Amino acid sequence: MRLLHIMDSDDYEACTRLTARHSARAIIVSDGMIAMIHSLERDYYKFPGGGIEPGESRENALIRETLEETGLHVIPETIEELGYIHRIRKSQKYEDECFVQNNYYYFCEVTDEVSAPEYSESEQAERFEPVFVDPHIAFDANAKIPESDPAYGMAYRENIVLDLLIEVLDAQAEQDAGQLTE
Repeated sequence: MRLLHIMDSDDYEACTRLTARHSARAIIVSDGMIAMIHSLERDYYKFPGGGIEPGESRENALIRETLEETGLHVIPETIEELGYIHRIRKSQKYEDECFVQNNYYYFCEVTDEVSAPEYSESEQAERFEPVFVDPHIAFDANAKIPESDPAYGMAYRENIVLDLLIEVLDAQAEQDAGQLTE
């Protein structure tokens, strides 16, 4: 899978231990809108997905996490790689710990079936809500998250992918508009 970006905070010189927690994230596009999780508590957007459990494939984590966070059922045969963002920083919990994460992004399609999302306590505290949103709106909301906010790194990471998608979707919309005027 191709590397999209490296987020290296370069703040982990004193770290003596390493924790790695990788994730799989879904990119679901429908009529120019993107399925995302909106935090009503802090007004940011993230792609559905989450941590890959030990022994779990990235694709299975993607399917499981997307269902848990959105209630959407991924069609396994439609999963296609976009790329990954590599993140390395000092842990927010422990002074001597370095945190490494590869966030793997996949395009996928979903069935018409929708189940109820299943949120953890921390996700409930964020008041997560699954939405289909214009990617420009999600990007702008994420860009307003201050660096002092614990969600800043995640919002910045998601905006890297949103920026790529906006470029593609805007070009596609221009092409479609051109075909309508012919």
